[in-house]
Amino acid sequence: MAANQQVTFLTDGGEDIRDLPLYLNPDSEHLLDWFHITMRITVMTNMTKSLQPPPPDPDLELSVETATKLITEIGTGLEQLKWFLWHGNVFHALQTVADITADLEILNPDGEPTKLLKAMREFDSYLRANAERIPNYGERRRAGETISTAFVESTVNQVISKRMVKKQQMRWSPRGAHLLLQIRTRILNDTLTDDYRRWYPRFTHTTDHQTLAA
Repeated sequence: MAANQQVTFLTDGGEDIRDLPLYLNPDSEHLLDWFHITMRITVMTNMTKSLQPPPPDPDLELSVETATKLITEIGTGLEQLKWFLWHGNVFHALQTVADITADLEILNPDGEPTKLLKAMREFDSYLRANAERIPNYGERRRAGETISTAFVESTVNQVISKRMVKKQQMRWSPRGAHLLLQIRTRILNDTLTDDYRRWYPRFTHTTDHQTLAA
């Protein structure tokens, strides 16, 4: 990587990793990975499906009808939240998070904060910490630019996690996993053929056009 090379880093927005790209290339672009945004919203959406209005109680100020309406508004709010973030509208996304949080607090006025309420408050802090790193994902997608590292997550889960846990009969050694990832990286960067030619000068590579013709 050249010192003046334009580089875009996509990260999960965690505090423990945000400083690393800045150290590697201070002039680079830093974006929040869409995969991690939508993953959090999906989890909260699934939590919403389990919300139930409280049983009828004359001592409660919150009626069943009002609670049902709030639950519906929370589900709709999460859909709007995802739409705002997809278009890079952080301002309205934070407003939507505040509205959903307020609805959840009304549903749970006296008890311990529910998992969904805790997740929503954490998501609010997450967005505020990464507000400057949230682009218009829709525009980037239409321009053919990368918005997600989901394929990397898939590689980690399928190649590393499943092959390095103790319950598996066939396990990768740390060296074997490292070498495999080196190959996967070269394939993604389209440099594997050049490496083979450097290692084996007589190596010949059949192009895709020749393979189709055969």
